[in-house]
Amino acid sequence: MSGLSIGLIGKNIGQSRFGAAMQILAQTQNLSCDFQRIDTASQPDFNLKHCLEKLQRDGRRGVSITHPYKSDAAALIGADCTAEVHNIGASNLLLFNTPPQAFNTDYLGFLSAWRAAFADQKPGKVVIAGAGGVARALCAALIKLGAETIHVWDQTPARAVALANAFAPNVQALPAESQQRAAESANGLINATPLGMVATPGNAFAHLPIETQDWAFDAVYTPVKTPFLRAAQAKGLSVITGFDLFRFMAIESFALYAGLSRPPFQYLSHLDALTPDT
Repeated sequence: MSGLSIGLIGKNIGQSRFGAAMQILAQTQNLSCDFQRIDTASQPDFNLKHCLEKLQRDGRRGVSITHPYKSDAAALIGADCTAEVHNIGASNLLLFNTPPQAFNTDYLGFLSAWRAAFADQKPGKVVIAGAGGVARALCAALIKLGAETIHVWDQTPARAVALANAFAPNVQALPAESQQRAAESANGLINATPLGMVATPGNAFAHLPIETQDWAFDAVYTPVKTPFLRAAQAKGLSVITGFDLFRFMAIESFALYAGLSRPPFQYLSHLDALTPDT
């Protein structure tokens, strides 16, 4: 049996289900999977460049990257990023080819999750709460899907302005006084903040009307049904969960690692065992 030698780098990733997802998907292809988790929370002197060089010397096929290193990973790879990574400014998967290549499977995963839920339907007018790395990947995906307008706000307004500038003219920063009007006219609402997580309770849209929109997506997946998504479903909106994104992101990542010509979406249900308990 041949196998994959891969890993995950990030801070406080002890609860990550990504390694388990890679093991499950490897079994579907009769592959072994040597997965190394590198949690940097206890490494104050961690150096991403040196870590990547060591993983490559050790013969790893590649490595996935999570918070807070996605932007640094893209910068280190430079010209060998995909066009999407250049636009997003962040990478969450590196392949140690010659030269190394950088990808963003948050972007790829959302495209796949959207098409599974809504086929060729366009997103329409979208309002996003939060302007961090996830929001950047989502903006790139929404533009690819043909979104009409994308409005973004953040608790730090300068971050929303920076995101809007990076994706101008498709994305616009949304001042506080315009949030209600934008939400009322939106087709879709997205939470790209930590609000709704078990450790960060809340609902980024609690102060805004949720009723006339068509769909909602929450990047949080622990719990799967956040207060935001529960409120959206209660009003009849179609929803995509953060766990939906996780599953599709994992499938897209595995396809890159295994060198598959197409992501093996037929194995999505195999990842249901990883559904968070809360």
